[in-house]
Amino acid sequence: MTRKRTLSRKKKAAALVGAAALVGGIAVVTTGISHASVVCDGLDTALRNNQNFIADQKAHPDAQSAARIANREAVIKQIGVQREASACGAAAGVQPAASASAAPTVAAPATSAAASVAPSASVAPAGAVVCAGSTVTLSGEAGAPAASSNQFPQGTKLKVTNLDNNKSTVVTVTSTSGSCALLNNAAFELVREPGKFLIRHARIERVG
Repeated sequence: MTRKRTLSRKKKAAALVGAAALVGGIAVVTTGISHASVVCDGLDTALRNNQNFIADQKAHPDAQSAARIANREAVIKQIGVQREASACGAAAGVQPAASASAAPTVAAPATSAAASVAPSASVAPAGAVVCAGSTVTLSGEAGAPAASSNQFPQGTKLKVTNLDNNKSTVVTVTSTSGSCALLNNAAFELVREPGKFLIRHARIERVG
């Protein structure tokens, strides 16, 4: 009887270890999928922002539009490299990078540099929380920490806080884009979580 009980206990222990290993394996796979999804979502958002910016510049050109478009096309190519490295598939609403510069109908007049500045946001007092619920990603542009926005005029100072890690940075809006606050590479590095290209829980404040 003692030997049978001992064997029974060993079998139960082995079964429990096997179940734990299975759960652990599922957790690893799930975590990997979730991480890849976050990375690809962030890159896709950055891609859409740049494509919309190019379309807006084509619809409302000025003396600097050609240079801005060339810069954003280079950014889109780099995002394409990052998407491929991250094994991101085709995303709904995202045009292929090769045709991004030929998208003439993405932006309507309402998204032009002049019309895109929402009065309620642009006149918000210093210290006010703005663009509630907005996610924040990066434009792919180099240079000193800065931001672009479709809500605020150039020269506006914004404090962007990543609520997932409590890191924040104050940046100056230097150009227009398709989102409330689009950070360039240097600014995004100051608040990002490792390996992530999208800040899902952000607080954006106008500070100047």
